[in-house]
Amino acid sequence: MEQSTVIFGIRAIIEAIESGSTLEKVYLQKGLRGDLFFQLDKLLKKGKISTSVVPVEKLNRLSKHNNHQGAVAKISPVEFANLEEIIEDTLSSNKTPLFLVLDQLSDVRNFGAIIRTAECTGVDAIIIQKSGSAPVNSETIKTSAGAAFKLPICKVDHIKDAIFQLQAADIKLVAATEKTEDSLYDIDLNQPVAIIMGSEHKGVSNSILKMVDYKGKLPLLGEIESLNVSVACGAFLYETIRQRM
Repeated sequence: MEQSTVIFGIRAIIEAIESGSTLEKVYLQKGLRGDLFFQLDKLLKKGKISTSVVPVEKLNRLSKHNNHQGAVAKISPVEFANLEEIIEDTLSSNKTPLFLVLDQLSDVRNFGAIIRTAECTGVDAIIIQKSGSAPVNSETIKTSAGAAFKLPICKVDHIKDAIFQLQAADIKLVAATEKTEDSLYDIDLNQPVAIIMGSEHKGVSNSILKMVDYKGKLPLLGEIESLNVSVACGAFLYETIRQRM
């Protein structure tokens, strides 16, 4: 299974960013200073790249004791797709668009399981936020059974950015939430839709719920108050498929 590539050294990381490589995360040694570091720091903030300040021992382990200069980065094993291009390509095809939006989902195993189900149900693309979302790393890919290499994944600065683009393309937004009396099974999914799944702990954020066209929930007949997000996502996607068959 393909793993994340590790690069080390401030200049090497700067060059990776400027060349368009997708960085999964950058680890920095506390107390870094100097012109080169400030150049890197500016690029990290501009690109909203996830960073973490760590002890030098962790950097030594990550770089296998090579000269890391206080900075180590992991490059994502997959290339992320451009959302605008994916929307245009999907609209020009003969199929009914189906997108999946993940609002701050953070667990890599859930993410991998969702990618696998999404690929199996013909989802056109998964949309995630640059910051606060589970990374696409080797564990995500393993859990997805390799589906992460087959299904376009788009990163946006904020989920609202994606929503505006989807709405502009006349794609309806369907939020999976318990904060509604409406059942999933009463929503017309046989039209261009984007299903929005929320985080493991908070669900779809209130600000996003105010923007959607439909809210739907699944029936819960036991004593547990909620389903695992990857299971709930599967139920939403397969109900979409059922209506479209």
